[in-house]
Amino acid sequence: MINYHKPKKIGISILRRWTLIFLLGEILFFGLVGTNYISLNNLQDILVASTTVLLLATGETFVIITGGIDLSVGFMVGFSSVICAKVMVNLETAGFSQVAAISIGVLAALLLGLIPGFINGFLVAKLRVPSFIATFGMYGIAYGFAEIICNNVPVHNLPSSLGTLGHGYLFYWLPGKIFSFLNKPGNLTRDELKHLIVIIPNVVVITFIFIAIFAFILAKTKFGQHTYAIGGNINAAERAGVNVKTHLIKVYMISSFFASLAGVMYVLQYITGRAPAGSARLLDAITAVVIGGASLYGGKGTIIGTVIGALIISVLEIGLVNLSIPTYNLYIAVACILIFAVLIDQFSPELIQKEEEI
Repeated sequence: MINYHKPKKIGISILRRWTLIFLLGEILFFGLVGTNYISLNNLQDILVASTTVLLLATGETFVIITGGIDLSVGFMVGFSSVICAKVMVNLETAGFSQVAAISIGVLAALLLGLIPGFINGFLVAKLRVPSFIATFGMYGIAYGFAEIICNNVPVHNLPSSLGTLGHGYLFYWLPGKIFSFLNKPGNLTRDELKHLIVIIPNVVVITFIFIAIFAFILAKTKFGQHTYAIGGNINAAERAGVNVKTHLIKVYMISSFFASLAGVMYVLQYITGRAPAGSARLLDAITAVVIGGASLYGGKGTIIGTVIGALIISVLEIGLVNLSIPTYNLYIAVACILIFAVLIDQFSPELIQKEEEI
């Protein structure tokens, strides 16, 4: 007797994991048709290129799970990058050591970057302003203040050692001769430099440390449970004893923190601070969250899914560059993937429920 349920179960299993399958399919496709696409250097380039989207999308995941949205994170990147760069330049000019200037600049950007998140959360939670309006207003405020701080000119002349940190790697390996941790080996010949293998960029390490911490918070702690509860049914969450207003403020501050961290990573990578630094990545971040399985209605989403969604976008972007295809085609491709993801989110629960009933 033919078992018709097994193919259906396989189909449901594929449906549940479609993003991971799609990501692996992308890598395989570009690996076959591209030039040296599946190589250590290129895969690391993909991770570096995805750091801003990964950070913005991680913070955005918390907000979207609660049923809100944060549109301010794009220009929050620029705001934080300008503060970080300005503080570093001014402190070094004042005679501070480069280590002190860099450390204080990073802390200033991360701490001041929490303020817009607090304001967003206060407007949404306490004053009942729709998250779209509150965060869109902060979107413009952050950009305006960033331009005022830098006088509409990118901040340059940052500490020279910043490039060592931002462009450095966790491991350096010269086969048969040297294996170094964090520090690039010195006194290498040109031939040795050609054969030097660099492994895991510093900015990627920093990015995934913070993502892992907050993935644990969302998945394994009471804070994460309350986040899902608010998105699932805010009235039920209140009746269950969750301090919804305070929690929402914290959620928007988390989103703002990750945007600020993305601004710091921008300074480390590009050795400059620019007001519009992350504006082009806002929609990519939201798209990554939705592709990763989060529902815009709230109550659903994971950090792991968001990471996969962000990597889908970055793999596609680098793949198009590898094939010398104009990058404006990326917008069409990402839009199609987004629509497909929303359709999956809309219809997959019904399909899965029907299969479980059978």
